[in-house]
Amino acid sequence: MRKLILAAALTGLSFSAFAAETYTIDPDHTYPHFTINHLGFSTMHGRFNATKGKIVLDKTGTTSAVDIVIDAASVDTGMKKRDDHLRSPDFLNATEFPGITYKSSKVTFSGAKKATVDGTLTIAGVSKPVKLDVQSINCGIHPMDPKKEKFVCGFDATAKIKRSDFGVKYGLPAIGDEMVISLEVEAVRN
Repeated sequence: MRKLILAAALTGLSFSAFAAETYTIDPDHTYPHFTINHLGFSTMHGRFNATKGKIVLDKTGTTSAVDIVIDAASVDTGMKKRDDHLRSPDFLNATEFPGITYKSSKVTFSGAKKATVDGTLTIAGVSKPVKLDVQSINCGIHPMDPKKEKFVCGFDATAKIKRSDFGVKYGLPAIGDEMVISLEVEAVRN
């Protein structure tokens, strides 16, 4: 009788309670952006308009992973002349290095809605270890899905880097070295 009750209880649990789930990044609802000091006067904001990748979410195991590719040429600061300069070899060198990538090596959860991600960030062909601070993880059925079948997770993460660590030294020190990178990601379960 106990086995029957346990089997019935387990069938009511989602498969996700026991296995890793893979999510595909939704490029229309994912916004990597950055801030940097501009000539000591103000904080300049920019974003990237094209992102793809996968996230494996395994809150009970050790197989969680993040694999993101940002299109360097999609940089957008709201000023075409500056964006063209950012795409040039002075900054992102988007022709030679079209992708800015982040690949995790370890994900550590802190409760149900926070995590830290250790991984490697590659900008303009230079790879360095970078830790992401994930302040928010929210998952559930997409409220705009009429069939109520689309399961989505959202992640808000930040990191601080020095662009000079990646060989991007143009304009230093007038243009700031420290950058704050923010990743607002929505991903759909496969």
